[in-house]
Amino acid sequence: MQTLILVILISFVTALGAGHFLIPVLRRLKAGQQIREDGPKSHLSKAGTPTMGGIFITLGVLAVAIIFLREESRYLWFAMIGALAYGLIGLIDDLIIVLKHRSLGLRPWQKLAMQFLFAVLIAIFAYKDPAIGSKLFVPIANVEWDLGIWYIPFTVFVIMALTNSVNLTDGLDGLAGGVTLINTATYCLIFLGLLAANVWAKDMMIFAGAVTGGILGFLRYNTYPAKVFMGDTGAFFLGGAVVMMAIISRLQILIPVMGLMYVASSVSCILQVGSYKLRNKKRIFLMAPLHHHFEMKGVHETKIVSVYMIITAVTCLLTLWMLV
Repeated sequence: MQTLILVILISFVTALGAGHFLIPVLRRLKAGQQIREDGPKSHLSKAGTPTMGGIFITLGVLAVAIIFLREESRYLWFAMIGALAYGLIGLIDDLIIVLKHRSLGLRPWQKLAMQFLFAVLIAIFAYKDPAIGSKLFVPIANVEWDLGIWYIPFTVFVIMALTNSVNLTDGLDGLAGGVTLINTATYCLIFLGLLAANVWAKDMMIFAGAVTGGILGFLRYNTYPAKVFMGDTGAFFLGGAVVMMAIISRLQILIPVMGLMYVASSVSCILQVGSYKLRNKKRIFLMAPLHHHFEMKGVHETKIVSVYMIITAVTCLLTLWMLV
């Protein structure tokens, strides 16, 4: 427990300090967020708010890594590399937008190709690792489900689905950060409880604590009204971090429970596009993802964020109950 608290504090202070010094730098670089004109009118005032704030979270995690990483920290290395790989995709995307002053960074096919490549590499490594392998843990029933070779395509799908879902959830001040904070804090408790039973538990407790602390420091600047946005740099890093926690703990089955609001973001977009194409341009929602629909209905974003976080807290408590 003392190690976990120390890790959270180190990451928190680092992210907090990074924000204090880097936000003015991002402003000078004119690293402002491009705002869609067809979106909620309340977002027009956010134009020019610096993006790439996800760097603060990453720096917090890296500070912890510098202190705690050892050659034998196999699973901490694995989790770090996996999350940083996806953070790199987001960083490249954000840099293109900022440096070329355009609303489009990487083209969709370029993002998907990079995501797919990293997902395949992560899935193969996990499949070949003796402590992870091809088995998923099924809570309540307390059994293991062996997918065999099908573990690889399943894991690739899970990685790509979750990382993109977190990115879609990043649409309001403090939303993706707040929802992910509750998820990573829950993983901290899960890994803390598994310290005596699993070889990867200590590494993953440190990793989850580092991400949790980094998000806490970042939210100081991202809660409404946001002084900085996480950008794809942060959204993809957080998506990668959460999915690495699920993969190494073999708890992928619980992602739809813990990450219910991520799922809501993705499903609402899929339904919206499907309805538009199949029902003669008729839409289900005023705007997708779901949180923008509520905004268009007149609900203030702080209330939407609060409800999303409350629902996530409940689903994470349900997750802990299922694992007891």
